Amino acid sequence: MSVTLIDHLDRFRPDQLSRLHAAAEYLLDHNNLSDHNVNIVLTNDQEISGYNKQYRKRTGPTNVLSFPFQADFDQLDSQAHLTNELGDIIISVETAERETYRYAQSLYHRLSWLMTHGILHLLGYDHERSEADANEMYDLEEQLIDELLNRRRGNMTHLAINVDHVTTIRQAGEKTEPDPVTAAAVCELAGARGIVVHLREDRQYIVDRDVKLLRETVQTKLNLKMGTAKEIVKFALDLRPDMITLVPENNQGLISGSGLDVNSQKKKIAKTIEKMTRAGIPVSLFIAPDLKQVKTSYDVGATYVELDTGTYAASPDPFTQNAEFSLIEAAAEEAWQLGLHVNAGHGLNYVNTAPIAALDMVEELSIGHAIISRALFTGLKRAVREMDKIIQNASSIL
Repeated sequence: MSVTLIDHLDRFRPDQLSRLHAAAEYLLDHNNLSDHNVNIVLTNDQEISGYNKQYRKRTGPTNVLSFPFQADFDQLDSQAHLTNELGDIIISVETAERETYRYAQSLYHRLSWLMTHGILHLLGYDHERSEADANEMYDLEEQLIDELLNRRRGNMTHLAINVDHVTTIRQAGEKTEPDPVTAAAVCELAGARGIVVHLREDRQYIVDRDVKLLRETVQTKLNLKMGTAKEIVKFALDLRPDMITLVPENNQGLISGSGLDVNSQKKKIAKTIEKMTRAGIPVSLFIAPDLKQVKTSYDVGATYVELDTGTYAASPDPFTQNAEFSLIEAAAEEAWQLGLHVNAGHGLNYVNTAPIAALDMVEELSIGHAIISRALFTGLKRAVREMDKIIQNASSIL
């Protein structure tokens, strides 16, 4: 089996082409075409318009064209000893990009759909023949795309613990315990692959002392969430965490549920990213799962995006949650296509986390409140017994 993928635009990175190539091979193998060859050309509207005019007598671009090696696939199959050529597929990436916004899909998702559509045409399926033929072709397309996109293509997603929520309890009491630094160490021992803290301008929860000690003690990765205030930026540059995540802050210092609006703050964010980059600190932007926000994050020089899962987590019903999940999936795919690393978080708990963790592009999930809340109950029994033992044994001290 051979898939020849030709990038006439010279715009895709080798790893992106490799992923598209693997998807095409999967589609051929899944259709029992492992002994056939197909050529896939990625081009622009102008070139595909030329093919339309020359071969279909139509003007203007289209998203995909298929040119079978033989008009009758059955004849090709019976002559397998003569040729294994399946045919050519021409895809306009420019049209595909416009369609990503219409269908709320990533570019990879859209190109995968067009490759699937093109291969089925090469096999003799034709949605223009009749309604029955169209339904048959579209049903098969949907099945193939679901199977393709649901395969795991990368490493498993990692868990990073946001220990801010430990300080919520600390601030409500004597302001000395529980210690988020100790909590971070316990989380790492339990298997967490990263520690997350948010240093707010008002220092309402995490304070400078916490972050400085965490920088000295965290053994995995310290992710400092912060705004773009000059004093906070200087603190981060002096501290040099493993990475920072820029987040919005309202008057109460709480993270906005809609994520950072990168489009309206491009200059300020780009300036902060430039400073961090010079210091060797990777920058993530906490954004809504919006394709335009993803693209702007790439434009201003971010290394990561952290997709806000808050709206997904707060969805009132399965239908709404599925719609929000589709937005997260599309944004994750788009970010990967642009070369961004993808994290996600906000509002995730023991019920809604699994679908997000199953997204192959998501490298890390930042979760805090749900875990600290669960720990209150999973560890409460032992805590009560230990305190009761101290009280019961107190008479032996006297």
